[in-house]
Amino acid sequence: MKKTFLVLFTMSLIGLSSYAQKVEVLYFKADLACCAARACANLEGQVKAVVEENFNNRDVVFKSIRIADPENAALIEKYSARSQTVIIRSLKRRSVNFTDATTMVRDFSRSQDQEAFKQSFLSAIRALL
Repeated sequence: MKKTFLVLFTMSLIGLSSYAQKVEVLYFKADLACCAARACANLEGQVKAVVEENFNNRDVVFKSIRIADPENAALIEKYSARSQTVIIRSLKRRSVNFTDATTMVRDFSRSQDQEAFKQSFLSAIRALL
């Protein structure tokens, strides 16, 4: 009886952990030749690096979303996304909260102040954790 209870308790904890909050960083990108070769790909890599260096994959996930892909149409419409739109969204049981970090990323691409970008971007992510 004790073993059965322990197994059921452990399984319920595992099940509850799947409902834990998760944050996604969505980077919307176009399939333009100039973007694949230069600034867009570089900017995407820098945003992705900040996420991967500071969070484990269970808490925060970076996702690249191709605008030209028809299966992404709902996301693109929901966030009015264009190339280099960056959305940080928190997925909870029944709600989705999000922050549009596009201006932050755009400012970084102009200033190249990596430390200022990193601090403000991490702050925006942590606010949704």
